[in-house]
This record gives sequence, structure tokens and C-alpha cells, in this order.
Amino acid sequence: MTDHDWKLAGTYFEACNCTIACPCVFLSAPTEGECTAVVAWHIEQGHFGEVTLDGFNVAFAVHSPGHMAEVKWNAAVYLDARADDTQKDALLNIFSGQAGGHPSVLASHVGNILGVAQVPIDYQAKGRKRSLRVGKVAETSIEGIEGQGGADVTIQNHPLCIAPGYPATAARSSHLRFDDHDMHWDISDRNGFYSPFSYAA
Repeated sequence: MTDHDWKLAGTYFEACNCTIACPCVFLSAPTEGECTAVVAWHIEQGHFGEVTLDGFNVAFAVHSPGHMAEVKWNAAVYLDARADDTQKDALLNIFSGQAGGHPSVLASHVGNILGVAQVPIDYQAKGRKRSLRVGKVAETSIEGIEGQGGADVTIQNHPLCIAPGYPATAARSSHLRFDDHDMHWDISDRNGFYSPFSYAA
């Protein structure tokens, strides 16, 4: 097994400042002219070579100063405090895009890494609700929107996609707070998405 043999599977969610549903996923301009988002992944099963990554969380705070498909993003990276040095390096290798797979597509949009920190990350998922606490810098919660007949509202095969192969469930944030790297966001009643995800080399 080589360092490049890796696979992750779990759940992800995001909350941003766009009104619902975020037009950025269709390669349209953000509703507020720029986009501020927190994206989080909970790894249910994962490995990087022989390194086990089960149960860890990763979060990004992303600022796009314009159209997300046309400008480079600023991103702050937060890795699970429970990861040891080897696991931390594995997570960073994957989510920085260096190990290939879909994270390398996401990383290609990032022009500036504001910082990498290892902090306690609490990720909760229950029914249509998702919540996240990232150390003392971020807190957000969203709830899936109920569609016709009580079904989820989903978007499938959208071009700007965090989790290819899975429909994204549309959600509404009850709050999104972030305070780090001279960025201060405190918003509510805005867009969210969640879905399963799986990435591999």
C-alpha cells in the first residue's frame, strides 16, 4: 500500500451567506456579490495508506471575493484535534489536494491559505439537522428544507459540487458565526447543503 492509496467516506455539510438556494453551485454569481461559507466533513470510514482516519472531522472557512467560478478563494483549514501527527499529515495531504481525487479539484479554486489549525471539532447530524462547532472560531447549524409531500429538496449533478455522485439536500441555516483571520461573519436564515460524500485517490 502506498501513500497515494487512500479513501474517505462520510457526510458533509456547508452553510453560506447566499439566499436559498445558493446559485454558486450552478456557476452563477453569489447573491451577495461575494461568498462566505463554512464547509465540514465527518469521516465515517477512511484511510491514507496504512493510516486510519475513521471518525475525524475537517472544516474549511471559505471566502470568495466574487463569482466562485471566476476568482480564487481564501480558505482557513481546521483539522480534528484528536488526530495524531501522522493522521494530521494524512488529512492535510488529502484536503489540500496534494493526494489527488476530488479534493484536488476543490483545492484548485483556492488562491490563499489563511492558516491551518488543529482544534476540537464537534459535528452533529440528526435527521434533517446538522450542526458544527470549530474550537472557538466557528459555530453553525442548518436544517433540511421540507419539500412536496414532506420529501427532501435535492439538487443533483450540479457543476460546483463538494460531493460528486450524491444529491445535495437543500437546507436553511439557523445561524452561521465565524471569527478568525480578520473575518467576522454572523448571519442566519441563509443557504445550506448536506449529503454523503466519498473521495478516493
